[in-house]
Amino acid sequence: MTKKSKSEKTMKSLAIEGKLPLKAVGIENLKEDNPKHMPPNRYLFPWYARRPTPAARLAVLASVLPEGVSSDDILSLMQIKPNFEPGIPLEDYVVNKKATEGNRSGTLGDHYGYPRPFESSPTKNQQSDLHSQLREFWDGSLPTVLDPTAGSGVIPLESLRYGLPTKANELNPVPSVMLKVVLDYPLSAGHLRQEVEKWGSEIDKTASKNLVEYFPGKNSRQTPSHYVSTYTIRCPNCACDLPLTSKLWLLKRSSSKGIAARPKYVNGELTFERVELPNDVKKDEFNPQDGPRSRGGNTECPNCGVVTESSEIKKRVKNGDYEYAILGVKYTKSGGGSGYRVATQADYDGYQKAVDRVESDYNLFSLLTQSIPENGQKTSEPAGYGFSEWRDAFTPRQLVAHYEYWQAFEKAKDRIQQEYSPKKAEAIITILALAGGKMVDRNSRFSPYNIHRGYPMHLTGAKNLSPQWQFTDNNPSSGDQQYTDILDRILGSYEKIVGYLENSESEPAEVLNGDAASLDLKSNSVESVIVDPPYYSSIMYAELSDIFYVWLRQYLDDVFSDLFVEEVTNKDQEAVANPSKFSELAGSTSKKDLARSDYEEKMSDIFSEIYRVVKPGGVMTVMFTHKETDAWDTLTQSLINSGFTITATHPITSERPNRTDTQGSGSADSTLLLTGRKAVTEDDDDSSIPTLWSDVKQDTRDAAKEAARNLIDSEFNLTKTDIIISAFGPTLRVFAEAHPVVDDQDEPVPPRRALEEAREAVTRVLAEEYLEAEGIDDLDSVTEWYILCWLVYERQTFSYDEGRQLGLGVGVDIDDIKRNTKIWQKSSGDINLRGHADRVQNINEKPENRSSRTPVNPDDLSFSLAIDKVHAAMHVYDVQGESACCDWLRERNFDSDSTFKATLKAILQVLPHDYEDWEIARDLAVGRTKKVLDLDFSPNVFADNGDEKKQSNLSNF
Repeated sequence: MTKKSKSEKTMKSLAIEGKLPLKAVGIENLKEDNPKHMPPNRYLFPWYARRPTPAARLAVLASVLPEGVSSDDILSLMQIKPNFEPGIPLEDYVVNKKATEGNRSGTLGDHYGYPRPFESSPTKNQQSDLHSQLREFWDGSLPTVLDPTAGSGVIPLESLRYGLPTKANELNPVPSVMLKVVLDYPLSAGHLRQEVEKWGSEIDKTASKNLVEYFPGKNSRQTPSHYVSTYTIRCPNCACDLPLTSKLWLLKRSSSKGIAARPKYVNGELTFERVELPNDVKKDEFNPQDGPRSRGGNTECPNCGVVTESSEIKKRVKNGDYEYAILGVKYTKSGGGSGYRVATQADYDGYQKAVDRVESDYNLFSLLTQSIPENGQKTSEPAGYGFSEWRDAFTPRQLVAHYEYWQAFEKAKDRIQQEYSPKKAEAIITILALAGGKMVDRNSRFSPYNIHRGYPMHLTGAKNLSPQWQFTDNNPSSGDQQYTDILDRILGSYEKIVGYLENSESEPAEVLNGDAASLDLKSNSVESVIVDPPYYSSIMYAELSDIFYVWLRQYLDDVFSDLFVEEVTNKDQEAVANPSKFSELAGSTSKKDLARSDYEEKMSDIFSEIYRVVKPGGVMTVMFTHKETDAWDTLTQSLINSGFTITATHPITSERPNRTDTQGSGSADSTLLLTGRKAVTEDDDDSSIPTLWSDVKQDTRDAAKEAARNLIDSEFNLTKTDIIISAFGPTLRVFAEAHPVVDDQDEPVPPRRALEEAREAVTRVLAEEYLEAEGIDDLDSVTEWYILCWLVYERQTFSYDEGRQLGLGVGVDIDDIKRNTKIWQKSSGDINLRGHADRVQNINEKPENRSSRTPVNPDDLSFSLAIDKVHAAMHVYDVQGESACCDWLRERNFDSDSTFKATLKAILQVLPHDYEDWEIARDLAVGRTKKVLDLDFSPNVFADNGDEKKQSNLSNF
């Protein structure tokens, strides 16, 4: 059942409320997700969670165009169209090209017949036709597009490219500076290559001269590019220096080839020897992959073999009881090329000169003294290792290098301001400042060393602030990550953006810096809002950006005095679920619950403010990419509270499935476009009359099931997890239309109840679609949960929240079963499913010698859980062989046990083929044990399908 307001019926429908070319846009999103071919704004400066251009472009266009615009017209406007007439609908053309992509002979552009969409802007004719259409729909004027949480500006840039009036707001000063470079200067200052290169060259020349003594060359033909560095502590046993690194590669070319630093002790003194594998030493004699530090942090002394515990190491490092060590030096040759060598005394002398300089130069000694919070969600980790001020994020040599480039910049700044107009000078200075700030990303104690490429990596890659045990002292004046190259990449990106906007009829965007809950905009002044809100608890933007903020503040505090007032970024107004903000307030309420309430309140305030500035009949489209039910619950409640009516939802594939940077995080692989409208007139019907949850519950389940089946049939490139997430949209629309919803006790029902129903309903659809084991519905709830976890998440480790929600759907409290079943364990806050080896007692040991902590006794004649039966059978087969297992199965009547057979069949279908339990389950289901169990499927089910990690589906065979 739904409730409609009178005003809803009078609103003119938008394209986003109709059918959209989602498959084609999803394909384009994946094509863009290539580190070598990303949009230029991604190379300007490090930032987090940028949306793909095609998804942002679709959201902008579909939120201003009228309903009825064809998919072909939308794709053509989006520049997703070959340079010839394909003869079939454009979406079908793109899907067909995707299917044959692996057989192409040329580039992706050659194969598809057009470049990636971010490389193309609409033509003047397209823009003119679009504007005519929009003016007719929006009562004679072009719609203004607002992004109130703009981040690095992906959404507003796409609005500008279509010549639309654009506004962008951002609370954090770091991306606010980026917004100036992306949305303002390309239109107000234009091309700047010649000017920026001139001043960048002067800055580099000045700074390089001042850094020579800190990066001494071995001779005039070899200049250090960077020092591959680590720390050492004194071994408590032999008193030798103990290197705290897990790998000793300088350059790893393959598993057995490369250049490494082998520790040597001469009269108790630690040195490193450059060795090349396999020429100088074989891997079985010395394996650089196995450094002294283990994965858990314990470190074995290469000299005496005594292990120092990780807790002791952390304690010493925190107290400053460590030394700096150089594993090796990468150098550049004057005639071109590069090489690796061991460190000389001159290299250590250069480091010591930096130490002395930092301690004696007051300007350096007092630089970056802003405190690193000890209780921050992300800053607590470096604080736990003794980092108390942001200056501690850098070694003395790193600090001096950054300082010299900043000082060279300051010397040039006054002359730039004198030589150019105010706007042009501001643009030049800001671009130069971004280069200085971007150097920090690969030159800090948080920046890991990439052994495969032989150069420093981004500190932003892991979305945390973990001190690295192997890092680099980078020389910005020479080598792999030098200042001029960084500046050239930034300038190249800027110049491309200028080119993208040359045909745009738009004025520069209005860039605001402030809380999205208090926008400096008039009421009823904006037609369309596209918002990609902060990601709940996934990314602590402010905490992570402080390391950049403190440097940009040095560069630009006098240029943007309103942006860089505070010592560090604003954490209080940031709309994220940050439990660390409530460390001292929790009491009887958990920090997580307080953080959730804070996020909901802030998002409600933001959506209410958006509602205020949107014109009646206007639209807000939310782009949301998150897995956690808590995030969806708070987002939806906030949206409902603000007054918007949810009118449409659309899922789009937006990321590579299971990409490494989001493993275990809350981020999903698809983006959901959730659209709300502001009523033309105030509602005067019965929309405030509560709806009983019992009346709307089945509607939410039906909506979720229908969405899931449609997604499966549509062949979207969605994981099973994302099918569940994508079904949230239609579910929430049903729930929002019935709002307010109350239970039988007249208590408010939150959106999460609808989401729980949706998750359970969609999981049932997935089981019906992908499992073909009879009796699966008759299994006990714990076994069912175990199987469904493998089915849905397709890996052993996944989000605790996801697993808990799935448990609720099948009637299992996973916390209650954790201890007595040992079917799962926590791993870094996530769920790690356990196999038979971790759950079954060793049948070959005497009962009195077995571990009481292992719950499954294979001697038992009956088991309460079906998964226990199968795990016990696996164990008996594994340790006693096939004949003993046949007897064991008959003795327990498992040859006629339908739950045993159903569980074994399901396990074979859901486990990855490279998982040990799958191999044993396969062996159980063939040979003599197969005859005992009288299983009714062919051994062909176990044939190699070409992908060892893929789940099985009986219908595949």
